[in-house]
Amino acid sequence: MAGPASDYHRGEMDIAEQTSTYKLVMGITKWGSLYLAAAILALTIWFCTEAGFMAGLISAVVLIVLGTLVLRDKKGGAAH
Repeated sequence: MAGPASDYHRGEMDIAEQTSTYKLVMGITKWGSLYLAAAILALTIWFCTEAGFMAGLISAVVLIVLGTLVLRDKKGGAAH
Protein backbone atom coordinates (compact mmCIF):
# COMPACT_ATOMS: atom_id res chain seq x y z
CA MET A 1 0.00 0.00 0.00
CA ALA A 2 1.30 3.45 -0.81
CA GLY A 3 2.29 5.87 1.93
CA PRO A 4 0.47 9.10 2.67
CA ALA A 5 0.73 11.99 0.23
CA SER A 6 3.33 14.62 1.08
CA ASP A 7 3.60 18.34 0.44
CA TYR A 8 7.28 17.91 -0.32
CA HIS A 9 8.32 18.36 -3.94
CA ARG A 10 11.93 17.64 -4.76
CA GLY A 11 13.95 20.69 -5.84
CA GLU A 12 11.44 23.37 -4.86
CA MET A 13 12.78 24.35 -1.43
CA ASP A 14 14.84 27.53 -0.96
CA ILE A 15 18.25 26.39 0.31
CA ALA A 16 19.99 29.77 0.63
CA GLU A 17 20.48 29.42 4.40
CA GLN A 18 21.87 25.89 4.10
CA THR A 19 24.23 27.02 1.34
CA SER A 20 25.55 29.96 3.35
CA THR A 21 26.00 27.77 6.44
CA TYR A 22 27.91 25.19 4.39
CA LYS A 23 30.19 27.88 2.94
CA LEU A 24 30.81 29.30 6.43
CA VAL A 25 31.71 25.89 7.90
CA MET A 26 34.00 25.07 4.97
CA GLY A 27 35.71 28.45 5.26
CA ILE A 28 36.26 28.06 9.00
CA THR A 29 37.62 24.56 8.43
CA LYS A 30 39.92 25.63 5.60
CA TRP A 31 41.42 28.71 7.26
CA GLY A 32 41.44 27.20 10.75
CA SER A 33 43.42 24.23 9.46
CA LEU A 34 45.96 26.53 7.83
CA TYR A 35 46.52 28.58 10.98
CA LEU A 36 46.61 25.49 13.18
CA ALA A 37 49.24 23.93 10.91
CA ALA A 38 51.29 27.15 11.05
CA ALA A 39 51.09 27.23 14.84
CA ILE A 40 52.14 23.59 15.13
CA LEU A 41 55.02 24.18 12.71
CA ALA A 42 56.23 27.25 14.60
CA LEU A 43 56.06 25.54 17.99
CA THR A 44 57.75 22.39 16.68
CA ILE A 45 60.66 24.30 15.17
CA TRP A 46 60.94 26.55 18.22
CA PHE A 47 60.96 23.86 20.88
CA CYS A 48 62.14 20.70 19.10
CA THR A 49 65.08 21.99 17.11
CA GLU A 50 68.10 24.17 17.70
CA ALA A 51 66.79 26.76 15.20
CA GLY A 52 64.89 28.75 17.82
CA PHE A 53 62.01 31.18 17.90
CA MET A 54 62.82 33.29 14.83
CA ALA A 55 63.17 30.27 12.55
CA GLY A 56 59.83 28.95 13.78
CA LEU A 57 58.16 32.32 13.28
CA ILE A 58 59.59 32.76 9.78
CA SER A 59 58.58 29.27 8.72
CA ALA A 60 55.04 29.80 10.05
CA VAL A 61 54.73 33.10 8.17
CA VAL A 62 55.95 31.45 4.97
CA LEU A 63 53.42 28.65 5.42
CA ILE A 64 50.60 31.15 5.98
CA VAL A 65 51.54 33.18 2.89
CA LEU A 66 51.82 30.12 0.65
CA GLY A 67 48.66 28.59 2.11
CA THR A 68 46.73 31.81 1.56
CA LEU A 69 47.84 31.93 -2.06
CA VAL A 70 46.75 28.33 -2.62
CA LEU A 71 43.52 28.35 -0.60
CA ARG A 72 42.05 31.74 -1.50
CA ASP A 73 38.89 31.92 -3.58
CA LYS A 74 39.71 32.14 -7.25
CA LYS A 75 38.23 35.02 -9.26
CA GLY A 76 35.97 33.83 -12.04
CA GLY A 77 36.41 30.20 -11.11
CA ALA A 78 33.81 27.54 -11.73
CA ALA A 79 31.17 27.37 -9.02
CA HIS A 80 30.67 23.96 -7.47
